[in-house]
Amino acid sequence: MNRVAAIDCGTNSIRLLIADVTDGEIIDVSRRMEIVRLGEGVDRTGRLADAALARTKKALQGYASEIAELAIDRVRMCATSASRDASNAADFRDMVRGVLGVDPEVITGDEEARLSFTGAVAGLNAQPPFLIVDIGGGSTEFVTGTDGVEQAISMDIGCVRMTERHLHSDPPTAAEIDAATRDITEAVDRALAAVPGRSASTLVGLAGTVTTMAALAQGLPEYDATRIHHARVSREAIAKVADELLAMTTAERLALPVMHPGRADVVGGGALILKIIMERSGQDAVVASEHDILDGIAFSIA
Repeated sequence: MNRVAAIDCGTNSIRLLIADVTDGEIIDVSRRMEIVRLGEGVDRTGRLADAALARTKKALQGYASEIAELAIDRVRMCATSASRDASNAADFRDMVRGVLGVDPEVITGDEEARLSFTGAVAGLNAQPPFLIVDIGGGSTEFVTGTDGVEQAISMDIGCVRMTERHLHSDPPTAAEIDAATRDITEAVDRALAAVPGRSASTLVGLAGTVTTMAALAQGLPEYDATRIHHARVSREAIAKVADELLAMTTAERLALPVMHPGRADVVGGGALILKIIMERSGQDAVVASEHDILDGIAFSIA
């Protein structure tokens, strides 16, 4: 049995999984998530903001303390969309090395897809082939495969990027939603032309937008990962939740019992992405997964 620490640093959140991995199974020791918005403003400036780097450093310091308290065999930190795009990515790498003692791996879109697929399909009892969609803050990954990744593409559409680019009002105006819809639809159609998502038997959705929408579709009184993981949500239910979220103010979203406070201002953009993916792919339902790239990272170093 190996005890490992996996860290996933994306555009919106940074997450830690400490787990014991044995016989192809992950046994959680600790899962943590902090919304740090590392990619705030990157789509406009091309740089990681000083305040965003400071927020990320504070979260990492907490993770490093927990890792130090436990007997960890290996640590791997992967950084995705925002730190790939930024002109000052070297500052980010130096900060991580100083806090954590390891270099962050600024992984490619292909590697991100492989890790997401591995985490998503572990323990999944559903009909292959799969279309895996991982809706992040800065990008969305589209991955198809049966036993492993067969085709994958990463598109620069994510909940933070679409909100910063289009959804400026609170709530967004019809014109803003239309502009975002055109942008997202063009990207989704290009993705589905590159990977055979329309012929997949099962659509699996990853990350906070999808799990939050699954919780809302089920009417959960609080966020319950055990009821969200592998929940199957119809296309009609996803469209209804997306439309409702886009019609709400940030304050109204914050009042929803399943909403993470750090997601409320950008979840409408992510919801619109999932709605359009389901419309354009023709998938009747999405299976929400609490297991994703973080679990894939843990498997990769076990």
